[in-house]
Amino acid sequence: MPETPASPNGSRLTGRESKPSPSPAVIVGHSSLEFLLAFVLLFGVTTIVRWVIGPSYISDAINQIHLQLLIVGVAVGLLIAVLILSRPGRISGGHINPAISFAMWRFGVFPGVSVVPYIVAQLIGSVLGVLLAGAAWGPAATKPPTSYALLQPGAGWTAAELFVAEAASMGVIVCLVGFFLQSPRLAPLVPGLVGLLIGAAIALLGTTTGGSVNPARQFGPAVVSWQLSFLWVYLLAPMVGALIAAFALDRVNKHRTVLTHRLCGTEKSGAPLKKPRAD
Repeated sequence: MPETPASPNGSRLTGRESKPSPSPAVIVGHSSLEFLLAFVLLFGVTTIVRWVIGPSYISDAINQIHLQLLIVGVAVGLLIAVLILSRPGRISGGHINPAISFAMWRFGVFPGVSVVPYIVAQLIGSVLGVLLAGAAWGPAATKPPTSYALLQPGAGWTAAELFVAEAASMGVIVCLVGFFLQSPRLAPLVPGLVGLLIGAAIALLGTTTGGSVNPARQFGPAVVSWQLSFLWVYLLAPMVGALIAAFALDRVNKHRTVLTHRLCGTEKSGAPLKKPRAD
């Protein structure tokens, strides 16, 4: 079976990459949807943290941090899955994560000209979503223990240890998402998969690394609260992990390709994906 030819960024062509680059209007439109999705995500995350960990009847009834993180993980995971499956998510791809946009470019299914606009939109949406949540919930969201849902590594963690953990966590997510998106049968399961993985990261890593695995997740809370320690790690490590994972999956599955950058796992219309035809 002949190997699929390589694209300019090193990934194999699937037949989708040969399309011309999107127009500026399309890039702006899709980036605006990513802004909206990130805005809703960070407003939602901050709101969830405010009610589960901040002063509330929930935190009064459940004051064990690991149980609180489990609740947060489940709620955030469901929110992410819903956003991916929403109409804006189906159109833009529902990345809501700079590392995912970067990985999809590396897989060869996302245009390079859209990577920076997507990332900028996601980061701005993160900041404004946190600001709105702070205005909506007041000191219960802006003061400790919630502090705009800011993440911090556990006591004693160094920047190097945090970098490795965040990169590895993102790498696992990208490998699994990329593997599922190589199969028309598995691809529609990706929204649930992403929600499950992010929720598990929050529940299992919340007291150690913070369980961010998304530069946009930490960017808004850190900028709004102006607590910038470790921010560079939370921004850079997932990008490195995504790059390494995308390269590794590309090398391991040489005769299979990622079929779409859309995390809904279908065409924009909702139609099932089709395997690329062999030349």
